[in-house]
Amino acid sequence: VDNVIVRGQGEDKTILAFNQQGQGTGGEGLLVSSGKGFLIENLAIEDAKGDAVKVNGCDGVTFRKVKVSWTGGPKETNGAYGLYPVLSKNILIEDCYVSDASDAGIYVGQSENIIVRRNRAENNVAGIEIENSINADVYENTATGNTGGILVFKDGSLPVQMSACHEVHHNVLDGNNTPNFGTGTVAG
Repeated sequence: VDNVIVRGQGEDKTILAFNQQGQGTGGEGLLVSSGKGFLIENLAIEDAKGDAVKVNGCDGVTFRKVKVSWTGGPKETNGAYGLYPVLSKNILIEDCYVSDASDAGIYVGQSENIIVRRNRAENNVAGIEIENSINADVYENTATGNTGGILVFKDGSLPVQMSACHEVHHNVLDGNNTPNFGTGTVAG
């Protein structure tokens, strides 16, 4: 359906915990395939077996004040992606916190018209990743303790082959030299 809203009462009050999620259930904490309009805000997501929040093929995606973590610290068995909009457009990711993802804390791929601002990514393999996308503005973020802080690139193996018009500025990158604990493409 269009215009899906998932709103909590704050990251310390509304916690979606997936530590009891069964193997073979698909893995995502939340998987969204909304045509138009998806907003998630003011909550925490913990210990998804796979990606914490994956949004696929949506026009108008907002992540605001969402905290994603794997509570056991950085491990190869953690979910790959924290916040994961893909094949989408008109994306805003702001004031979020993501830690301990085994691939990218904040990942935007094969998408267009993207703003990633005022987020904190720590202890992930990649803190923030923009891949095969157009028109991303990545600013005022803090990436610390990741294997790599901010990555912007084009992967030749993906179906959507585009990467252009990105601005990455006014970010704080510090101590991004955590040993690589991932197994995905970026970890390689």
